[in-house]
Formats: sequence, structure tokens, C-alpha cells
Amino acid sequence: MSNSEEGPGLVELANALDEQGMIGYTRAFVDDFRNGLNHISFDRFEWMEMLAKKKWSGVLCLGMGGSAAGGDFLSALASFQGSKPVHVQRDYALPSWWDSTWLILATSHSGNTEETLEASETALKAGATVVAISTGGILAGLPEMYPNCHLIASVGGQPPRSAFGHIFSRQLGLLRHLGVLPMPETGADDAMLERLQAAMDGFDLLKDPEGDIAQLAMCMVDRPIALLGPTEVTPVLNRFKNQLNENAARFARVGVVPEMNHNESVAWGGIGEDRDASGIEHVLLLLTWKGMHERVQRRMDWMIAHAATDYAWKIEGEGATLLESMLHLCILTDWISLALSFLHGKDPASIGPISALKAHLDSVN
Repeated sequence: MSNSEEGPGLVELANALDEQGMIGYTRAFVDDFRNGLNHISFDRFEWMEMLAKKKWSGVLCLGMGGSAAGGDFLSALASFQGSKPVHVQRDYALPSWWDSTWLILATSHSGNTEETLEASETALKAGATVVAISTGGILAGLPEMYPNCHLIASVGGQPPRSAFGHIFSRQLGLLRHLGVLPMPETGADDAMLERLQAAMDGFDLLKDPEGDIAQLAMCMVDRPIALLGPTEVTPVLNRFKNQLNENAARFARVGVVPEMNHNESVAWGGIGEDRDASGIEHVLLLLTWKGMHERVQRRMDWMIAHAATDYAWKIEGEGATLLESMLHLCILTDWISLALSFLHGKDPASIGPISALKAHLDSVN
């Protein structure tokens, strides 16, 4: 569907296309996150106290797709304010440097992601301690076979990319209790979640079908998409790209500042000739937050000022902390991806090529 005033509006499109309730899952994100944080405690998971006493070299997160996204956020938070490194591995194999002093955090929403299962079992057989986050499947059964494997059950019944609140909150709660990430001050999480809920309501596509989210999505329909941001929000950039890929069946390119200023800037023409080979202007979205390095802020301001495209926006994640800023941006970008999916006439839950590949792999086992 092209950018046109004719035809059904976004509300009508959403009602017709959202067959599996992706809007409802998106609206539930803050509640999911709150419930997930509250789910993690030493009283509920007694084995966590034992893990908290160990001196880990770091945390190795195993996962794929939506189940791996939380690991990227943990890694960014750990780099910014953590006590241990967090590394994300999206593959069948473990890194060659890995040893059992690294805690394994294996996440698979279904519990049957073959890459995560193979890497987890390799680690367990090598003497690793594994914490599994899953709704069921084979992964959830591994603690019955291995005493050094522990399960944190998640909530099922929805696509992994829409379960980010369930998954990431459990991962975050675990690493806070283990001392890898700092515990917030009393009441800080509640205040943050209240602000995020207000943002969720404000961005809601069906409550404001002609607002900023809808207008931005309309600009993106017929144009290539470029997503830029500072190193700390790389997880948001990549998750946004993946949401666009799956929800809207759209490609998007990601650039990270300052690194992209040392290479990719040349391909943009030095001062922002942001067009593809056909001469169509890109939509350029720069995702930022208040805690960026001053020089990175100046780099991004320069890029906005010199972008040749008429479709460049700087979008700042609100919040006093990196965590809140990233979650705020996730909420905003989820709504953008849903709006774009409806404008393209696509059910955002439909992932035919992924399902077809999985079916093929199952047939050749």
C-alpha cells in the first residue's frame, strides 16, 4: 500500500489484519515487564543464592531471534554499569574461549530452538552451570537431566518478539540478583514503569491513528529505511530492524555512531547523500538518549543538519537511565513497526518464510 489518503485508515487496517492480537501483546508490554521482575526472587528460586556466591568470569547468553534480543540489552547495560561482561552467542557452537567459569543464560521462548539447545547441551556436558528461560519444550526439561541446569519459566502463547517484556524482565531480574547488574533504589522501578505506561498509552496507534507514529510510518512505506544511534542503544537499533523485518516484512540498515562515521559516512556521500541506487531518499531515524557522550551528540547533530534527505528525524528515548531510555524507544519503535505492517497490508504476526525454513529443517533431520 502506498502513502495515500485514499483507502481504509489504520484502525480499519489493524482490525482486518491483526489476526493474532499483536496490538494487544504490544499494549501489555509494561505489565509483562513488571510481572517478570516481580517473578524473580531468592525465595522463589533458592538456587540463585548459590549462584550469587560464585565468582563468575561473566555471563554467556545463548539464544536466537526474539529470544536473544534481551541478551543484547543485558550486554549493553553490563558495559555501561555492570560488574561482569555479558556476551551474546547466536549459534550452534560455543565460543572457543568459553569455560565453566562463565554462567550460561540460555533463552528460547518455545524451548525448542535447535541452535540454543545444541549449544546448551554442549555447555552442560562440559560442566557448565546453565539457567534456562523458556515456556516449555526440550530446554525446560534439561534441569531434569542435569543438576547444574536451572529453569525460570516464562509466559507462552505468543510470538517471541512480542514476549520481550516477559523474557527480558526475567533476564534482568536474574542478573540483578546475581550482582552482575546493580539493583535499583527502592521505588525506582515502579516510577519507571509508570512513565513507560504513559508512553505506551501515548504512542498507541488505535488511540491516535493520525498522530506522529502514523505519519512517520506513512513516510516509510515507499522509502528505504536507515536506523542510526550511539553504541549504547545498538540493541534497540537491532531490535527495531528485526521488528521491521518480521512485522512489516521490510529491510532496514543499521549504523552505530561513532563507528559509522569512520567508514559508512563515505557511502552516504560524506554529508548525507542518503539515497539508494534508484535515487529514492532514505527515511533516516536517529535514536538517541540523554546520557550519550558529548562528542557523539555533536556527531549526530551534525548528521541531522547535513542530511540531504527531507525525511530525517532524531528521536530521543525518555528517561534518566539507559534502561528506561532503551525501553521507551522499544515501545515507540514497536508501534512504528506495527503501523508500517498495516500500511503494507500485512498481518504483523505472519512469518511464512521462517516457518517454511523450520519445516524444511525438520524434514531433513
